[in-house]
Amino acid sequence: MTNVDAAAEVGPPPPYDEECAAVLAGMPVFPPLTPESIPHMRAAADQFMPRPTDADLERDGQYVVDERVVAGPEGAPDIRLLICRPAAVVLPTAALFSIHGGGMISGSPRDALGEILALAARVGAAVVSVEYRLAPETPHPGPVEDCFAGLQWVFAHATELDIDPTRVVIIGGSAGAGLAAGVTLLTRDRGGPALRGQLLMCPMLDDRNDTVSARQMASLRMWNRSDNELGWSALLGADRSGSISPYAAPARATDLSGLPPTFIDVGSADTFRDEDVAYASRIWAAGGVAELHVWPGGYHGFDGIAPQAALSQAAVRAREDWLERLLGARDV
Repeated sequence: MTNVDAAAEVGPPPPYDEECAAVLAGMPVFPPLTPESIPHMRAAADQFMPRPTDADLERDGQYVVDERVVAGPEGAPDIRLLICRPAAVVLPTAALFSIHGGGMISGSPRDALGEILALAARVGAAVVSVEYRLAPETPHPGPVEDCFAGLQWVFAHATELDIDPTRVVIIGGSAGAGLAAGVTLLTRDRGGPALRGQLLMCPMLDDRNDTVSARQMASLRMWNRSDNELGWSALLGADRSGSISPYAAPARATDLSGLPPTFIDVGSADTFRDEDVAYASRIWAAGGVAELHVWPGGYHGFDGIAPQAALSQAAVRAREDWLERLLGARDV
């Protein structure tokens, strides 16, 4: 059965988790996204999504925060990396290379970085967060190549950064997770650098936007099918009848063999649910290692919006547990 066939049988969207729904109900409702409203979306994100300061990221002296401007892809502008290194752990450390979300069209290296740093602290890891150029001003391959260039720089300067190059995990949420998956495919196909794992939170993987879950969540508030179409069109153009690169839309990859251990999680009421489940299934089919969690009643970004909810805390624990098994527990 194709996705289009399955769409005829789609029922109503799954109900939200009660605690997460209560928090969402108290948030402002923004107008629908359009190409013209992208600047307003970015401004609203700046206003309603507080970003951690350097003092916040230092975690009472546990981390040293630095910014570096490094070479971008050949012929492209330099890129900025925000680097958080443990102040007092056994060196060299593991590292999380973090790619922020924002639907390919918004966001900053500080978005959700407090949550990423909390994960890193459980395993004594550094965090490097990359600033990539945004669509539509920079379409594919600009964003993924920016991220790849940042990752290459980290490996080239691992000794200077006191990072163990054998223990680098790429991590991202939403569009950032989609870019992380694309970068992981690039590292495989270009012969390195070798990643220890990829941690993909509700990844944005499939530009076709026609899964059952995409149709179920067509009119919900949190990154619905229309929002998703806007993000993909900004990155790839509205006409996607031709060949689409798997480095832009990893669900398009025909070969998912040879990938590092993978963690994928997503909510049952998330537009990306079915493409994420399919991606994990295809990694298994290719002989790879993947851990998959589908959180019942979770909408897109539920753990960041309702961090105190029991469901959100369970999701965070699952990520921590996976990282500890992969890298070892070394609290900062």
